[in-house]
Amino acid sequence: MALTASKSAHAEGRIKRYIPFTYKTMIPYLILVLLTDIVIGSISYRMLIDSRTEMAETNLRTAMEQARENMEYQMDEIQRMSDTLFGSLPFQRALQTRGDPLNIYLTMLDEIVPQIQSPLQLYGNDIRLILYVTNEELNYVLGDDLSEPIDGDDYYILPFAEIERTEWFNSYRKTGRDNDWLQIDTDAQLENISHIRKLVSYSDYSTVIGYVRITAKLPDLLGSFDAFPVEEGIALRLRDLSADSVLFERGTADRSDAGYLSLREEIPESSLAIESFVPSSYLTKDASRLRKAIVAVCLLSFVVMTCIGLVVARLSGRKMRRIVSLVHSFEEGNFQKRIRFSGNDEFVRIADSFNVMAGNIQELINSVYVEGMQKKQAELEALQAQINPHFLFNTLSTISSLANLGETRKATEMIQRLSRFYRLTLNKGQVFIALEKELEQVQTYLDIQRVKYADAFTVHVDVEPDILDVRVIKLIFQPFVENIFKHAWFGDAITIRITGHRVGDRIELKVIDDGVGMPPGQVKTIMQGASHGGGYGVRNVDERIKLRYGKEYGVRIGSVRGGGTTVLIALPASGEPSGEPE
Repeated sequence: MALTASKSAHAEGRIKRYIPFTYKTMIPYLILVLLTDIVIGSISYRMLIDSRTEMAETNLRTAMEQARENMEYQMDEIQRMSDTLFGSLPFQRALQTRGDPLNIYLTMLDEIVPQIQSPLQLYGNDIRLILYVTNEELNYVLGDDLSEPIDGDDYYILPFAEIERTEWFNSYRKTGRDNDWLQIDTDAQLENISHIRKLVSYSDYSTVIGYVRITAKLPDLLGSFDAFPVEEGIALRLRDLSADSVLFERGTADRSDAGYLSLREEIPESSLAIESFVPSSYLTKDASRLRKAIVAVCLLSFVVMTCIGLVVARLSGRKMRRIVSLVHSFEEGNFQKRIRFSGNDEFVRIADSFNVMAGNIQELINSVYVEGMQKKQAELEALQAQINPHFLFNTLSTISSLANLGETRKATEMIQRLSRFYRLTLNKGQVFIALEKELEQVQTYLDIQRVKYADAFTVHVDVEPDILDVRVIKLIFQPFVENIFKHAWFGDAITIRITGHRVGDRIELKVIDDGVGMPPGQVKTIMQGASHGGGYGVRNVDERIKLRYGKEYGVRIGSVRGGGTTVLIALPASGEPSGEPE
């Protein structure tokens, strides 16, 4: 049982902290959940961004179409004004009226001014209608300063000479264009655009009687800018494609943004086009908010799945811990425990298998281990029994020799001391004896030898007092001391030294002599028990110690030919193994 306890303590020392298998399975599970959340979150984020981008692009395209339609409608209205003036024969005749100033004045009141005022009243936005007439006899109508922004509807009748030598008119005339939309004079600075049309006489269709200029504000033509938030980086432009020039612009587009969106709506029957440049930041302006929302949802999902995994792992871990506890009990030699699980799963099958295995092992222990321990105990007793007859035979041989030599007194002393020796050896039938008693026993043996050898040998004992109470197996000194007298003595005298010291968790006992010593080969022969000259008792002591305490203990012999012999006996400092039967 001492050996079993030793194994149990050794098993406990080997038990290490471990991570439960159910928690190890949590690692791939959480990685899978995390990857799933990342993939789903990324796909959701990409889909939402694409949807938001598509929606923003659709809204901008719709706004562009509305701006184009609004501008097209208003340009058509202005074109109709121009067509009305161009196609009115009374209006043309009135512009060519000459002669009596009164008649000219009345003609202007009745024919020219009403024709000009009528469309101004019908048009919804503020415009300027200017007539540049070649008839110098007509009365001129001067309106607001043309260099000022348009503030209300206004009309002008001005002499053609005012523009005849201007730079813009000469440039316009060189282009040969007519009935067209241009930015002239101060239009660019005031963000206006003018419709220019030449008026000709119906008498020959070649005589120029004047020019009609209808000026409108570009913001009015384009309509509301609410759909084009320029503060967010969107740029809106009106471009003249024929001249490749920008007539109007709101906002500034970052052309370095590789992801900006460019939209264009061309105005039918004109060279004008509405363009807008939308930065990617506007199209994805909700990306940050969407990303935070998706990340929050994914994190919440991960936390929920982690909690679920932990609950499942803990439920499974309880069963695993019970199984591990049973295994540890098996390691400690306790095969009495059993486990029971409800249900019909793998844990139930494992538990049933462990229970069956424990029962089988218990039966094997009863049939094999116990029998082995009994056999071991019998072997120990047999080894011990072999020593006593061996010593008795040697001692009786010595007594016989003394008797034959007539040394009756010495023979009597040896018999008395032999009797005392065997009383100590019997030790009331106990296997273990205190080290102090073992020293007393070997001293008795030496007293027996003194009868034979008188004072031809000396003995020195040096044993630490604190180990004298340690219990050791019997007869561990006597075989070695006996061998000194039988094999090591050469000459007139010999010295024997017996020592005992505690070294760590071991006790080291030594029997030292200054006899003839032995060669290495003879030492090996003695330890193997092959020698007939004393090796039998030495091997018995070594085997008894190893059987009692383990193979790490036992006897070692060191000897030098002509230099003496030292026998080292190593024992555990704890002494007698706990629970060992005696």
